[in-house]
Amino acid sequence: MTSLVNWRLSLLIALAVPAVALGDLAANTAPAHAQGVIIRDIRVVGNRRVEPETVRSYLQFTVGDAYEAGRVDRSLRALFATGLFSDVRIDREGGTVIITIAENPIVNQVAFEGNREVDDDALSSEVRLKPRAVYTRARVQSDVQRILSVYQRQGLFAARVEPKLIELDQNRVNVVFEISEGVATKVKGINFIGNRAFSDSQLRDVISTSESGWFDFLRGNSIYDPDRLSLDRELVRQYYLKNGYPDMRVVSAGAELDADGSGFFITIVVEEGERYRFGSMSIESQLPGIDTEGLYRELLTSEGATYNAFYIEKSVERLALTIAEQGHAFALVRPRAIPDPESRTIALVYRIEEGPRVYIERIDISGNVRTKDHVIRREFRLAEGDAYNPAMVDRAKKRLEALGFFKKVNLARRPGSAPDRVVLDVDLEEQSTGELSFGAGYSTAEGVIGDISIAERNLLGNGQFLRLKLSGSLERMQADLSFTEPRFLDTNLAVGFDVFHKEVDQSSVSSFKYRKTGLSPRIGFPLSENLWGQVSYLYSRDNIYDVDEATASRAILEAKGASDTSALGLVLTYDTRNHPRTPNEGFYVTVGGDFAGLGGDVQYGRVIAEARAYYPVADKVTLVGRAIGGHIEGWGDDDVRLLDLFFKGGETVRGFDRSGFGPRDLGTLDALGGRTFWSTTAELRFPFPFLPDELGISGAVFADAGSLFGAGAFAKRLNGSIDANGNQLVLVDDSSVRASVGASILWESPVGPIRLDFAHALLKETYDEDQLIRFGAATKF
Repeated sequence: MTSLVNWRLSLLIALAVPAVALGDLAANTAPAHAQGVIIRDIRVVGNRRVEPETVRSYLQFTVGDAYEAGRVDRSLRALFATGLFSDVRIDREGGTVIITIAENPIVNQVAFEGNREVDDDALSSEVRLKPRAVYTRARVQSDVQRILSVYQRQGLFAARVEPKLIELDQNRVNVVFEISEGVATKVKGINFIGNRAFSDSQLRDVISTSESGWFDFLRGNSIYDPDRLSLDRELVRQYYLKNGYPDMRVVSAGAELDADGSGFFITIVVEEGERYRFGSMSIESQLPGIDTEGLYRELLTSEGATYNAFYIEKSVERLALTIAEQGHAFALVRPRAIPDPESRTIALVYRIEEGPRVYIERIDISGNVRTKDHVIRREFRLAEGDAYNPAMVDRAKKRLEALGFFKKVNLARRPGSAPDRVVLDVDLEEQSTGELSFGAGYSTAEGVIGDISIAERNLLGNGQFLRLKLSGSLERMQADLSFTEPRFLDTNLAVGFDVFHKEVDQSSVSSFKYRKTGLSPRIGFPLSENLWGQVSYLYSRDNIYDVDEATASRAILEAKGASDTSALGLVLTYDTRNHPRTPNEGFYVTVGGDFAGLGGDVQYGRVIAEARAYYPVADKVTLVGRAIGGHIEGWGDDDVRLLDLFFKGGETVRGFDRSGFGPRDLGTLDALGGRTFWSTTAELRFPFPFLPDELGISGAVFADAGSLFGAGAFAKRLNGSIDANGNQLVLVDDSSVRASVGASILWESPVGPIRLDFAHALLKETYDEDQLIRFGAATKF
């Protein structure tokens, strides 16, 4: 009996323990989940501006729903995401849900303190907080970063921004950004690692950032800007791709702040790879009716020429245009490169394929605050309604970047109103196109020289160029005004004019001064990728004055006075140099002629030609050859005036003074000029072996030769005559060769290029005036 009672008691205990445990669990979880509780009412507490219905609209539950933790959590996130509230709490009392909120204040005013380099308007346009907007901590912190970005673009990396809050009544606040600007952080040095084909100074000319130097306040490209460094990285890459290095890559481009925080040192690491030339060229077409043989004349790439990625892109564009004119608007041209590492050549196959039949619905342009739409649209070879061609669109982007008007050019394609329509979005970020520059220097020819220039490359947003330049020295004063419309009537004609006034003191070499004032309209046009032509007209009023009657040559006395010149000119220029300032490969040839006599007082024909060649002998060693010559001849009954003759000296054959050789009056030692001249130069440029490239110092040895002869008929006619003062004109005029040899020191200094020439005249006449040292320096700020 006892055992039976014990068995029953044990069974009751075993059943009671789980029941108690489950009861406790239910008691603990019921407040969190409120299983089975139906929401009967929703109350909003703490709101001042926001209506209760607005709050309820963000909830994930409503009256009649079951109270669930998941819906409560999602409702909290939705309310915080509005940015209207600084705090939100959701509680339940029976079937009533209570939403307790704390509203974010309203911004009454946004102010800036401590800013001097950036004005309030620029900062106001950058920040997102505005009066009557809702204040949130996230927005303030975001605006702090935006303000810092503005200062970093100005080179002020030491800037600090502290937001302050001034509480007002009615839950309003004033936001004050206290700014400590610090000092501008500029670029103290730019170094390249891995470059063998091009020197540091050459690559510095390629990039847009420059090292800090004198007069930095007149330019902004010496201030460190991460966006500009990204652009420089691409500029270096493009430069190598244009000069034969298809495998080149920029390994890194970084900037390090020096220890005292006063400047950045930029280091760009490159891997050049091997230099290639073009191999065989072929054109293949999958489209019927295309004469591939006739397309070869559109190619700018030729077998044996140095590899140039730009020529490939341009060839693709020319082929696409030609094929489109033949009725294949949707044809795609895809170049395929076939490299041969052993011969270091790259064969090209231009493959013509049928592209998708897609048309351009619209070209939408944004970001051009100043530049007018038509200036941008004319860089496209496509218009609304034309067939969409990816190669031509990509080329249009590169042309826009090449204008120099925009800091960034983003071009994207998006679907149009139909499957076969696309919209091109052109997003631009403009940059400054105005330029104020100063020049200063010294030369042995003119002494102290200087100039000041104000230029605008995008005049009134029309893409036009305007420049006013004043220059002078102790012996020369000159003012020039130039205007150019680069795309006259949206064609490839560059139309412009030059207005000038010049006064020159020739007293030290020819006993006279002269004044020249004139106007020259011109039209320039491309004849091929590297050939440029220009036609111009010149009208000038010339005057020889201030001639010393007692000491000047009779030839100069006869030439004094004023005359008018009316001349038509033509210049052809061919340029394949790989660098505009310091080339080490390529050719430059220019031939120009003038014909005077279309009105005016003088009649002559003149031609001048110059050729320069650059050949890389070894690593950073360049051989430069130059030949130049000219001739002028009067026609009709007119002689060539003194001012129109050639005066040559150390700028043509080093080792001679200004106007140091050529026809001369031995009685007065006045240079009288000549009708014909020529000169040749051979120069070997090399780096100094024990000096680092960063200094930018190099050397050269050279040999010059030339001659100037053919005095004017007036000088020949007066030869041997004696004036009233007893001075006899003794003319010396012969075509003997003058020659010199010498050495030079070239320095790409922080203030501009400086050159020092030491020359010794090997061949000269007794009446020539020589010069041992020739020094020249000039800089642009």
